[in-house]
Amino acid sequence: MNPGRLNAEAPELRTALWIDERGDPMDRPLRLADLGSGAKVLFAFQHWCPGCHSRGFPALRRLHDALSPHGVGFAAIQTVFEGEDVNTFDKLRLNQSSYGLPIPFGHDAATPSDPLPTFMRDYQTGGTPWFTIIDTEGRIVFAGFHIDADRVLEALLPAGAKPRVADLALPPRVGG
Repeated sequence: MNPGRLNAEAPELRTALWIDERGDPMDRPLRLADLGSGAKVLFAFQHWCPGCHSRGFPALRRLHDALSPHGVGFAAIQTVFEGEDVNTFDKLRLNQSSYGLPIPFGHDAATPSDPLPTFMRDYQTGGTPWFTIIDTEGRIVFAGFHIDADRVLEALLPAGAKPRVADLALPPRVGG
């Protein structure tokens, strides 16, 4: 088994329910190609996950603010493998607006026939918060719980494009 499918080709997303960057429901599922031709950062979370709010979303916001102007695509996916009554579709917009993230958010719930959401199954994730980075060739080059945003920025930002600290200000943590 290859946790996170590191160095493998990224599977197409199968998450069916999405909101767009404005928070409006999408009429079709998001595909990786919709995120552009650059590298892609996928963030798996659960609304009730304390680590998602204390570490995951702040890192995602920092990466998005610094990398999206350089063609890096972003999406967040709520992987509902537990807490179905709390980790609901309506929490997508709440988290999107609370963290100021104008990116697509997906809702990927387990089914009676499979206890794992499609993203967790296809990308072999270990839970939340989980980051997956896909390179421009479509290969998974990072997959894991702990992401060092500084190292990612160093690797993905063009030379001379380092963000100012003021450009990376983060909103307060979202609760409950």
